[in-house]
Amino acid sequence: MNYIIWLSYDGTRYDGWQKQGNTEKTIQGKLERVLEKLDGEPVEVRGSGRTDAGVHARGQVADFQLKGKRAPEEVMEYLNRYLPEDIAVWRIQTAPERFHSRLNAVRKTYRYQIELGPKKDVFRRSYYYGLGQELDVASMERAVAYLTGTRDFKSFCGNKKMKKSTVRTLESIRFERLEDTRLHISFTGNGFLQQMVRILTGTLIEVGQGRRKPEDIRSILEALDRQAAGFTAPPEGLFLEKVEYGELI
Repeated sequence: MNYIIWLSYDGTRYDGWQKQGNTEKTIQGKLERVLEKLDGEPVEVRGSGRTDAGVHARGQVADFQLKGKRAPEEVMEYLNRYLPEDIAVWRIQTAPERFHSRLNAVRKTYRYQIELGPKKDVFRRSYYYGLGQELDVASMERAVAYLTGTRDFKSFCGNKKMKKSTVRTLESIRFERLEDTRLHISFTGNGFLQQMVRILTGTLIEVGQGRRKPEDIRSILEALDRQAAGFTAPPEGLFLEKVEYGELI
């Protein structure tokens, strides 16, 4: 039986989503070990995307098959009982046999969180990038016009050996200034390249600092060269917020 789960995790102490041979500290690895105990044989968990080391998720989606027919509620209860406290499954349902959480995704939303004040809040320190200075958000918003739409984002890809298409559709970039010194940037699109959101964020920050002009984005995109874009913002400020599948589920 095929299952789909929605889960949240604090990525602080993990080496990313994807299972790796040199570490046991991955989200995928933790899920597969618990499910193997439940099902009595190895279980492959497929995620909607591979979050990097230190990146968090509020709405990651994954799917897997179990040989036994178990009620979804039983599977979720077992997972939450044996998973670490920093990983939680909050929704589960059966899925069509051919469902694939990555290939069937039609839209994803990421949020990047920045602390503009001189020191991060003690209780939020693991979830914000401590920039420690004000930004010209109006200039950053002007830069968005050059980024949204269907474009080749090769300059914003962290994988220099990427051989597949780097064309993606970025539907929107939204800025939210909270009541204090926090700035949230939300990115929604049909898919994202490796480290794309963090590189976009770093480039927008440089615009906000006055180190780049909004119109510089055009030449960065045209360069098709990672070196043309800004720095890669650190992982702790990034959250995978939501994955959408249209009418499929």
